[in-house]
Amino acid sequence: QVQLVESGGGSVQPGGSLRLSCVTSGFSFDQWAMAWFRQVPGKKREGLATVHSDGSTLYANSVEGRFTISKDNAKNTLYPEMNSLNPEDTAMYFCAADELWYLLVPRYGHWGQGTQVTVSS
Repeated sequence: QVQLVESGGGSVQPGGSLRLSCVTSGFSFDQWAMAWFRQVPGKKREGLATVHSDGSTLYANSVEGRFTISKDNAKNTLYPEMNSLNPEDTAMYFCAADELWYLLVPRYGHWGQGTQVTVSS
C-alpha cells in the first residue's frame, strides 16, 4: 500500500535552515503529484509547496523564496529545503501524494504521519 514517512524535524534557531525528508513506497513516485503542508493545533492545514510529475512547482506566499521543494526519483523521496526559518514556521509538517495534482489544497489522498519543526531561540 501507499506509505509516506517524514523525518528530519526538530528544533532550530530563528534564521536557521532545515531539510525534511519524505520517503515513499507503494506507488509510482515519478508519476504522482507531491506536496508539503503544515498545521498548527487549532488551525487549518496550510499548503506550502507542491511539485507535479512534470516538475512544475508552486509555492505559498508565506514560504516563497525560502523553501525549495525537490524530488529524488531514484530514492522515491521528497524534500523541502527550508531556509530563513522564523518562529511562525513552527508546526507539524506533512507530505502528501496523489495521482491528481491538487496544488496547495489539502485534498491529496495519501498523507504521512508528520514531523514536528520548532523554531525558537
